[in-house]
Amino acid sequence: MKAAPRAARQWTADRPRLTDVALGGGLTLLDVVTVLDRTPEPAGWGVALWGAQTVPLLCRRTRPLAVLAAMTCLYVAFQVLSPIQGRIPGPFLLMIGVYAAARYAPVPASLLGTLLCLATTAAADALTGHWEVPRLGSLEPISTTTFVFFFGLAWLLGYGRRRIGADAERLRELNGRLKAEQERNARQAVVTERARIARDLHDVVAHHVSAIAVQARAAEDVMTPESVPAEAVQCAGLIARTADTALIEMRRVLGLLSFHERELAPEPSLDHLEPLIDAATAAGCRVTYVSEVRARTALSAGLRISAYRIVQEALTNVIKHAGPVGVRVGVGGDDSRLTIEVANDPAPPGHSPVRGTGRGLVGMRERVAAFDGVLEAGPREDGGWRLYAVLVAKAPQSAEADA
Repeated sequence: MKAAPRAARQWTADRPRLTDVALGGGLTLLDVVTVLDRTPEPAGWGVALWGAQTVPLLCRRTRPLAVLAAMTCLYVAFQVLSPIQGRIPGPFLLMIGVYAAARYAPVPASLLGTLLCLATTAAADALTGHWEVPRLGSLEPISTTTFVFFFGLAWLLGYGRRRIGADAERLRELNGRLKAEQERNARQAVVTERARIARDLHDVVAHHVSAIAVQARAAEDVMTPESVPAEAVQCAGLIARTADTALIEMRRVLGLLSFHERELAPEPSLDHLEPLIDAATAAGCRVTYVSEVRARTALSAGLRISAYRIVQEALTNVIKHAGPVGVRVGVGGDDSRLTIEVANDPAPPGHSPVRGTGRGLVGMRERVAAFDGVLEAGPREDGGWRLYAVLVAKAPQSAEADA
């Protein structure tokens, strides 16, 4: 039921010229009809002059002030010439011109035009004696006060509609900007995520594939026809060449995910914490770093990446929420697990923390959960903050166990 009126309004809004023609033509026809049945019969030129007052409304959107001036002149001419006998309505039709001026013309110009229109019509009617003196108990007093009220009401309605239109246009512009910004953010998020996937794949997969190629070549070098069959030597070489091909193809695919070659550089790990510490120090923090990792074998690439990201996020939170304070970063563990502790002193007096979204802490919990670890984060008794994470190193299963 509501769709039909909305469609009709949209149809008329898309055809403003047709609306103006219907308004101007319809009012002109109505004006002519109202004076045709007068006695004595009015002259043709008088009827035309009376009906011509609403013809300028055809241009009310494009020339609102000119329309108001033309309607005022036509009304004054009709009042002065008095071609029709009997009572003639006052300048009520001019209210439409006043509304159009307030709706489509600048405020100062429309207000001045309305005042001039009111003064001109009042002077013309006063000089020609068409206005009656209001009497006590009269049902239809025609006076200056009456037309001041109606003209003022028409101007206020037009001005209000102008404000509504301006606000709607501003909202449409803001909505367009917001939509464009959302599209840019979405594209940037896609690019960022693709780059992150490319880095993680490169660092995790490329490391193991490269190790396969190196070990296969080493095996091929130590193999001799006397010690092993020739087929085994060929298989070792085939493994090395297949690993090389896999690396080339993987880099080619990762190039589609990452637009910059630098994004395929090795992902920082626990061996690259110095840039993070230097950045925190440059921000005013007093960072103490202690490393007690006693792993006899190399930790997996995924665990090293996650540990680095946790330390990075923890230091970022210290800078955002606590400011330039003392920070202690401790990393320890062995082949079975890795522990990370980041503790900072209370924020200095007067420090205003940056409002966060909580996504950083959620991301750290997800990274820890991926390695069956635990994460503890909360305030300390002295007013500072402490983050403690444990990541469990999953030992790879041997070939015998798989068999």
